[in-house]
Amino acid sequence: MITFDDYKGQKPAWCPGCGNFAILNTLKRALVELDMEPHQFAIVSGIGQAAKLPHYLPCNLFNGLHGRSLPVATGLKLANHDLTVLAVAGDGDCYGEGGNHLLHAIRRNVNITLFVHNNQVYALTKGQASPTTRAGKVTKTQPFGNPSEPLNPLALAIALDCSFVARAFAGATGLPFLQEIMKEAIQHNGFALVDILQNCVSFNKENTFHWYKDRVYRLEEGYDPADRVEAFRRSLEWGQKIPTGIFYRNERETCEQQLPPIREMPLARQPVFPSEAGQEVNHFF
Repeated sequence: MITFDDYKGQKPAWCPGCGNFAILNTLKRALVELDMEPHQFAIVSGIGQAAKLPHYLPCNLFNGLHGRSLPVATGLKLANHDLTVLAVAGDGDCYGEGGNHLLHAIRRNVNITLFVHNNQVYALTKGQASPTTRAGKVTKTQPFGNPSEPLNPLALAIALDCSFVARAFAGATGLPFLQEIMKEAIQHNGFALVDILQNCVSFNKENTFHWYKDRVYRLEEGYDPADRVEAFRRSLEWGQKIPTGIFYRNERETCEQQLPPIREMPLARQPVFPSEAGQEVNHFF
């Protein structure tokens, strides 16, 4: 029986008070409740403070380039779709450098769970505006205010018919709800995006835990996540009130299920015939 202590890893190097600690511990609890052992899943990350998360877990991990977690996660899943594959990224890492990869991972509907730590700033590189920073915000590299409108990742994902779209809050009051959303996202058959609102104590003094706490609320009981039009409308709500929960969910074939060569058996378990492969290569010469 797996326990929380089984997920004890290295000591995190994040700033004291960072929301990443809560996300890490909540993910551990979700994995324990799902009775998943470390060898049963892999985590892929890019570059950034959020991307350090798999370093602090005993698990299969791949730490890649900035914004490139999803191509690697896709490769892992297509090579062995029996393996549970998670991707972890920050808002800059995923929505900035990795934005193009996000679009096509959603389109393909690869069975990957993506957790995005969204603190509305580039924290590892000391506080410049990220894609989710509000327009007009003054930062170290935008002294006259951020000239760009913020990206709305939930609206984008729903517009692309992403098969699971959710938002959660990493504050103390939101952690039990975050844990349930994480579990549902991991168990979902298809691409799952979970945008996690968190604070950055060092470089974002505006979007603090208290700022979020005064605004976040849960989508009401009876809300239908199958209603794509309503999901899109609710994803546009931001400001004095910020909804959290599972906005949109649909069931459709994953990329792995649509590819005949790997539909019945993962590529990693298929027999290899080097002699036949060599014969095929010789035909080209």
